Amino acid sequence: MPFGYKPKNITISRQADSWYVSFKVETEPKDTPKAVDKVGVDLGVKTLAYLSTGIAFEGAKSYKKYEKKLAKLQWRNRNKVIGSANWKKAQIKIARLHRRIANIRQDTLHKLTSYLAKNHSQIVIEDLNVSGMLKNRKLAKAIADMGFHEFRRQLEYKCKLYGSQLIVADRFFPSSKTCSNCGWHNPDLKLSDRWFLCIGCGSFLDRDWNAAINLSRWSHHRSHACGQVAADSLG
Repeated sequence: MPFGYKPKNITISRQADSWYVSFKVETEPKDTPKAVDKVGVDLGVKTLAYLSTGIAFEGAKSYKKYEKKLAKLQWRNRNKVIGSANWKKAQIKIARLHRRIANIRQDTLHKLTSYLAKNHSQIVIEDLNVSGMLKNRKLAKAIADMGFHEFRRQLEYKCKLYGSQLIVADRFFPSSKTCSNCGWHNPDLKLSDRWFLCIGCGSFLDRDWNAAINLSRWSHHRSHACGQVAADSLG
């Protein structure tokens, strides 16, 4: 235990063939110097996070990386006698690979959320309906591999720890379909369209970057204004 910390509780867990002990302690928040006042963060399946500052973070995509190896191990194990020595060895190998996949994903998310919380005063993210998104069979695997729910969980407690403010934009805020330069709304933008071309002012930029910029400017007033722009463009 670090000097001066008293554990609130202790948890013992087992992953694959290894045992782990984790301690929960109370600590005082430590405000860190912030390089950016406000940043918008757009999450995606192609790029894990695109920041309004122009920085993009690639996802670990650990499951995709090890999917074939995992399937191979499971295929080899299909005819083994349940409870036999060979079956137990195979189960441990599969569990180890699952642990490796999870650890790689966790490491990527921790690095991203720590960077955001330590260096930005205000962080704006979308209120994603992750459970609803996972119902999309074509995207469910990629979404689960990115770890959107875990990203938000980590960001929430790290913002408190490092003195940042987490702002969650309205779920129906059209960040991807609104031009970040002039406010023109494109109701026909598809998920497959990776670039945003504005007919109003001619702006052309990555759709995720465009969405992140819009999120960085989000407020309740801004949300209503964009809704009016959408209504005007359809009228």
